[in-house]
Amino acid sequence: MASFFRLLTLAAIWGGSFLFMRIAATPLGPAVLIEARVAFAAVTLLAVSFYLKKNLQFVANARHYFILGLFNTALPFLLFAYSAQTLNASSLSILNSTAPIWGAIIGAIWTKTALSKRVLLGLGMGIIGVSVLVGWEAANIGENAILPITAAIMAAFSYGIASNYAKNAPKIESFNNAHGSMWAAVLIVVPFLPFVPIREDPNLNIALAVFLLGVVCTGIAYLIYFRLIVDLGASSALSVTFLIPVFGIIWGHLFLGEEIGMNTLVGSVLVVVGTMFVTGFSPKQLLRQKAIANS
Repeated sequence: MASFFRLLTLAAIWGGSFLFMRIAATPLGPAVLIEARVAFAAVTLLAVSFYLKKNLQFVANARHYFILGLFNTALPFLLFAYSAQTLNASSLSILNSTAPIWGAIIGAIWTKTALSKRVLLGLGMGIIGVSVLVGWEAANIGENAILPITAAIMAAFSYGIASNYAKNAPKIESFNNAHGSMWAAVLIVVPFLPFVPIREDPNLNIALAVFLLGVVCTGIAYLIYFRLIVDLGASSALSVTFLIPVFGIIWGHLFLGEEIGMNTLVGSVLVVVGTMFVTGFSPKQLLRQKAIANS
């Protein structure tokens, strides 16, 4: 039961990240927003590392941390923040959930491995789901939706690169991977700051959104995720991916008044089910692992 509660909590937190980006991306600009996000997260993880007495060894593993920091943090965060200026939270969360699909495609190309019929079916469902969502957004927003939609898809693609890199990366503790890559992301985003300045002074709501985005949705979320990996294993912990769109849709509707249309529901179901096929995720297996973990 404790693992299931953590899973729901993590999905709710990560679903909320798209809400906070929607609030803060336009007034602050993508670069300032993400620099603040990763800086808050890095400081949070630094405090935890002192408490846990973790030795980061940043210089010794700098190349590894910068690769992770680029593809798993800085690049996707920036792309999603750019998209958040135009797309709603529900669309962002659904597009984010295609990351495992991109990971499977990249992995097949990387290893020159043929995809199974199950995976191909999942890919087809995911593509149709994204098309439903993207087509509706483009129709509503017009040509201005093309670049934000492309950016959000490329953000998910970047996560796919990171997941495949991680399979062959140096064997470093997951906490240090998050901590080190977060500091690397802080350094990676800095050069973008002069080119995308703040558009307006942040008010209390914007400042609170940035703080929650960095400390809760990034720093604390990573700690919960690592605990789930320990309790359930990495593959089962990834089941949070399927729940994030649910909360992204709910938060966007409750706090931003975003309409939950049929296209949103159909697109999200197709993407989530397609992702399950691609990753080989089994709800029964997850429940079995939870029962073992709680026994």
